[in-house]
Amino acid sequence: MTPVYFDYAATTPVDARVADAMMGCLTQTGNFGNPASRSHRYGWQAEQAVEQARRQVADAIHADARQIVWTSGATESNNLAIKGVVEACRQQDAHAPLHIITSTIEHKAVLDTCAVVQKAGVDVTYLAPDADGLIHVEQVQAALQPHTCLVSLMAVNNELGTITDIAAIGALLSKHDALLHVDAAQALGKVTVNVAQWQADLVSLSAHKVYGPKGVGALYVKREQQHRLVAQMHGGGHERGLRSGTLATHQLVGFGLAAELAQQEHAEQTRITALRDQLWQGLQALGGVYLNGHLQRRVGHHLNVSFAGVDGEILLASLAKVAVSSGSACNSATVAPSYVLKALGRSDDLAHAGLRFSLGRFTQAEDVEFAIQEVTRVVTGLRRN
Repeated sequence: MTPVYFDYAATTPVDARVADAMMGCLTQTGNFGNPASRSHRYGWQAEQAVEQARRQVADAIHADARQIVWTSGATESNNLAIKGVVEACRQQDAHAPLHIITSTIEHKAVLDTCAVVQKAGVDVTYLAPDADGLIHVEQVQAALQPHTCLVSLMAVNNELGTITDIAAIGALLSKHDALLHVDAAQALGKVTVNVAQWQADLVSLSAHKVYGPKGVGALYVKREQQHRLVAQMHGGGHERGLRSGTLATHQLVGFGLAAELAQQEHAEQTRITALRDQLWQGLQALGGVYLNGHLQRRVGHHLNVSFAGVDGEILLASLAKVAVSSGSACNSATVAPSYVLKALGRSDDLAHAGLRFSLGRFTQAEDVEFAIQEVTRVVTGLRRN
């Protein structure tokens, strides 16, 4: 049988309405032109579609369309934000010390990029979460230095679903010269993303987390700070010189509509949260089940739990009828315990036996009941052995 899908945090299926809009930009009878070809109608029409999508994404985060820079996804957006700020600071003063603040539970796209600039001489402070998986504004305040150029923290943790108080951190940094970069890939469509209220300078977004296509994302760049960002992709000067490359009209149209639908579908959050709570109650009945991350300060889509008394690899392999993950999809090739769960203080055994259930737009109550029954059957059997 086809496994019941509980891995929406890894990726979402493209919404049928989004797929239909994308199809209209692919064939000869559709809007297939190059948006940069402004000498004929095909190019004009494609450019209009791209700019409409830019407005849709901007509206979803309460920004101006001119502050949206298209990228291939949140990973590229994170790289552009972190490396771009570092390079801009170095161009201003090649000998000045540079300092970045991030956390130990960020996505690998941030952690690996910070490791690269760290090897190049940038000082990086990695904040540790508390036992509930939260990063607090007081930690940022304590870590700030006069030469801090960037604070990079995610709004919603991809493994735990915990929510960071970005607005409080933004208010703190409004009195400092450091820029605030927010990885909001898991936040869009789950919490209100308001870049003005956050006082964010840079915000990374990804389409495939909100029922849009893979391979496309965006970086919000506050207009006043665009001079403090150096492009990492060159060749044509597209996107106001911040990211060169021919724009994929069909992907951007898909992202734009997906972002708009995410705003319209806010009512689904209540339904999804109720299903998540139903799942948690059902799994708790097993006993020896530990919730990872704060119970309240989390989005309704995520449930990360560890099961005592079972081998994590065998558990995951035995759940063939339920599509779940043991952590971030970007880290699934390793057999090491989740670095996020380890950061919370979980033992190796519990970190290994941690599963992330993530629910979404197409999850139904019967899916939850099936997952409870299947996990109960598998865990009970493994504990007997």
